[in-house]
Amino acid sequence: MDKITKNVLQSKKGKEKITAITAYDTLMANIFDGEVDLILVGDSLQMSFGGRDDTLSASLEEMMYHSRAVSRGISKSFLLADMPFGTYATQEDALKNCIRFYKECNIDALKLEVGIDKLDIIKTLCSEGLAIMAHIGLKPQFMRFDGGFKVKGKDDNSRNELLECALAMQEAGVFGVLIEGVKSEVAGEITKSLSIPTIGIGAGADCDGQILVWSDAFGFFDKFKPKFVRRYCDGKGMLKDAIRKYADDVKNARFPDSSESY
Repeated sequence: MDKITKNVLQSKKGKEKITAITAYDTLMANIFDGEVDLILVGDSLQMSFGGRDDTLSASLEEMMYHSRAVSRGISKSFLLADMPFGTYATQEDALKNCIRFYKECNIDALKLEVGIDKLDIIKTLCSEGLAIMAHIGLKPQFMRFDGGFKVKGKDDNSRNELLECALAMQEAGVFGVLIEGVKSEVAGEITKSLSIPTIGIGAGADCDGQILVWSDAFGFFDKFKPKFVRRYCDGKGMLKDAIRKYADDVKNARFPDSSESY
């Protein structure tokens, strides 16, 4: 399998669904590499692995650290990374921080949570040669502003704003749009209106691809289960059984045996 590029992802639109999952370290990235088209180093790590209630505490240094780690486990899948909250609030900050991230980490693209107000920033980043994915709809970095994780596209105003934003971002030069927490019929309309691919999470089946947080999909995170998550295995249960068996073997002197000793 050849390395997945931005052009390969774009060529899949209307032909083949794009598969995507998150990863935050070399170990998991190596397992997922080549099994999915795209791997995202998401600021979701603050919730899934950091015990936080939101993603807002992720720093640029943390995201760069995890992106470097993931990049060392990838040779085939496309590598996308989140720009954390507060690092692209102004055009000057966005350009400085995104270029640094792009140069110092072996990533293929960056994802920014945007509204139409960020259009000039996106245009500037794309004009500098950065591959950018726009994240629209439910934006986790806005959860305190929104008063929680609120589904978007429930009325005509919201639908029109989302469609306008997606089309404007396409015109600005983004290579794709991630749609989160949007009514499925609206996400489908956006997908049909764009010539670039969409990747959905909680946005229905009509998007050009789907992404999940790996600890949600494989049952390691069970603090809560969003409606849009499908669990493909009971990872937490399997690991609990395994660690208990290991501890029991050690306590009862069954590990190590002679074949495991020098």
